[in-house]
Amino acid sequence: MGECSAIATGDLVMTVKTVDALLVGAGAMSTTLAMMLNKLDPTLKICMVERLDQVAHESTDGWNNAGTGHAAYCELNYTPEDGKGGIDISKALDINASFEVTLQFWSHLVKAGVLPAPKEFINRTPHKSFVWGKKNVEFLRKRHELMSAHHLFEGMEYSEDPALLSTWMPLVMNSRKGKDPVAATRVNHGSDVDFGSLARDMVSHLEQQDNFELLLGHSVEDMKRSSQGGWSVLLEDNESGKVTRVRSKFVFLGAGGGALPLLQKSEIPECEGYGGFPVSGQWLVCTKTEVANQHHAKVYGKAAIGAPPMSVPHLDTRVINGERALLFGPFAGFTTKFLKEGSVMDLPASVKANNLKPMLSVGMNNMALTKYLISEVFQSDKSRMESLREYFPAAKDEDWTLANAGQRVQIIKKDEKGKGKLEFGTEIVAAADGTLAALLGASPGASTATQTMIDVIERCFSDKLESGGWKEGLKAMIPSYGESLIENADLLRTIRQDTLSTLKLNE
Repeated sequence: MGECSAIATGDLVMTVKTVDALLVGAGAMSTTLAMMLNKLDPTLKICMVERLDQVAHESTDGWNNAGTGHAAYCELNYTPEDGKGGIDISKALDINASFEVTLQFWSHLVKAGVLPAPKEFINRTPHKSFVWGKKNVEFLRKRHELMSAHHLFEGMEYSEDPALLSTWMPLVMNSRKGKDPVAATRVNHGSDVDFGSLARDMVSHLEQQDNFELLLGHSVEDMKRSSQGGWSVLLEDNESGKVTRVRSKFVFLGAGGGALPLLQKSEIPECEGYGGFPVSGQWLVCTKTEVANQHHAKVYGKAAIGAPPMSVPHLDTRVINGERALLFGPFAGFTTKFLKEGSVMDLPASVKANNLKPMLSVGMNNMALTKYLISEVFQSDKSRMESLREYFPAAKDEDWTLANAGQRVQIIKKDEKGKGKLEFGTEIVAAADGTLAALLGASPGASTATQTMIDVIERCFSDKLESGGWKEGLKAMIPSYGESLIENADLLRTIRQDTLSTLKLNE
């Protein structure tokens, strides 16, 4: 695919490729964008490059994330409470609407035979929030009142009845002692997603297309603007050392935590001031069938004071590669690596003159987070099990093992005063001319990949949208494209009925 030639420089023979789009990283974001671009214009020459020797084995891999189809049904950090007891649900509305867009795209691919049977990558798993204590119960009650009044969250159930909650989540309620009031909400059409399998299914289909190429085991060594327009990107084969130069009209950096260093290599002015704060994680995992079969839900609680959003505790049903298990955590930690298989020099190497001030400012102004991460790093096995027993009182030590989760890099950027602020979520940084885009940040991440990639297309392929028929193409794949699911209740209900049926999330 693409024009390919070889040039000699001294003793070095370099392969040169010319493509329309170079996508760095083979995770959820790049695979979603590649699939969308291929469906919008099959003649586009697309090259995907991945540092590892397998697709979707960093943050997208099943055990490296919670697998929650983030729809804000159960994640309490998406509905913050202010000092006066007010609850803001605006972020929850945005995330839910974005996930509905993702479900439409997956449904389209299932109907088209591109993706396999839905159960191979997504399974109905009720989403539940669970709290205890008078203050937390009051918060959840108010949250439910606000959210269930909106059509995106209609049907969300609420209860403070321990007997009913025992039927919703027996492992959580059985053997629970004490007289603290409890409360929970439930949305039955929530989902558990094996994002790793999903990404690999997409790439498997793309590899059958004429104009797609996958380069595994290749690292980006350098990138610069090409005199011919677009970018010239230098790749190196990790095993042979063979060098390939890819000339591409458009470059997408979707390499998880590795996107920031690559963005810095581009030296586009838009990346000035951006830094990254890496956070690692661990899970307690139970694969014992008789235990896992007693729990069918994702049960989210409230995060500890100072904890980053990714550290909201939850007890989850997981189905990865067809195998059922329970997961609890995550337990956060700190490392200077930006990727699970990265280097301890990732963080120090990312400190530049243009982001030093924001990064120092964030370090000084987030002591609660720093103290929390330090306490998590030195947490004992006993204390982790004690945390688990707040959600599963009868948990036995011998049924659970500790596993490393994926690496996340939270965004640091300049605030309006030129200092720094820590951002939780995802953000697109794009060159003014639309030839390069990078995705930074973490959760909700892969769950909102389709809406995020629509944003990339709108910013970087605006000419195609206006004159290339891409608007109609997007509308065919995503029926709600161009309309607001937050505002249009009838459209949301029609679309949701179709996606839940297609993806078997209403069974």
